[in-house]
Amino acid sequence: MNLALTALNITAPAFILAAVGFCWVKLGFEYRVEFVTRLAMTLSVPCLIFVVLMNANLTPEALGALTLASFAAYALVTIGFFIVAKLMRLDISTYLAPLVFGNTGNLGLPLALFAFGEAGLSYAIVVFAVMAILSFTIGVWIVSGGGSLTRVVREPVVAATFLGALFLWRGWQTPAFLTNALDLIGQMAIPMMLITLGVAIARLETRDIGRAVWLSALKIVICAGSAWIAAQAFGLAPVPSAVLIMQVATPVAVTSYLLAEKYGHEAQPVAGLVVASTLLSVISLPLILAFVI
Repeated sequence: MNLALTALNITAPAFILAAVGFCWVKLGFEYRVEFVTRLAMTLSVPCLIFVVLMNANLTPEALGALTLASFAAYALVTIGFFIVAKLMRLDISTYLAPLVFGNTGNLGLPLALFAFGEAGLSYAIVVFAVMAILSFTIGVWIVSGGGSLTRVVREPVVAATFLGALFLWRGWQTPAFLTNALDLIGQMAIPMMLITLGVAIARLETRDIGRAVWLSALKIVICAGSAWIAAQAFGLAPVPSAVLIMQVATPVAVTSYLLAEKYGHEAQPVAGLVVASTLLSVISLPLILAFVI
């Protein structure tokens, strides 16, 4: 009972903030998702990533092991869902990327912070960065037929990750006044992303929710299992192992729906996956946390 209550205390703040965004839209108030998302991904999230990595208490060995384990986990997930898509005759360009890449930013980063503190957030940012690199290359290639390495380099979150890792490796620090300013900007990221998640879900229209539910349940099993295998294979310590499992098992991201719309694929099935997997995560993520804590 105490373990379940601990897991609920960790996940509840994230879902309450998402519910604030959901209710905000349902009450008819204006919320410009495009502006807030651009502000978050261009400014606040990169500042958060840079400051957390610069101040992280991570050894190069731990950083390298988690990075390799993250790549391995996503490779296993990709293989697993490619097989599922072929067996179930699902359209690869519509279903594969959403099922592989979860909401490691809006939901994964806050949960890692609530569950494991600043150390957990540092590990979660590493997984988030790996996911971002893969989604901007392989993910876009799956959906559109052509990924772009130059686009990855231009993404502020990726640049902030490499710069933060460089400062961590060299032991450098920015001046105190600059660190405080960057930290203050970064503190906007987590509540802003969670509220935006709720807003986006409130505006989605879904169809064929039955298929979305069982695919979302399958996503939890394949993603958590793949991350656990990768964590064991690379000998991760308990906290980075737990963070990796939780991050990879996060629900389908709203950006998957936006990409489907952008490249002319069936967007409604992806919207169903976003809603179904997010609702299931209210149950699955506390269970996963209860298992790994």
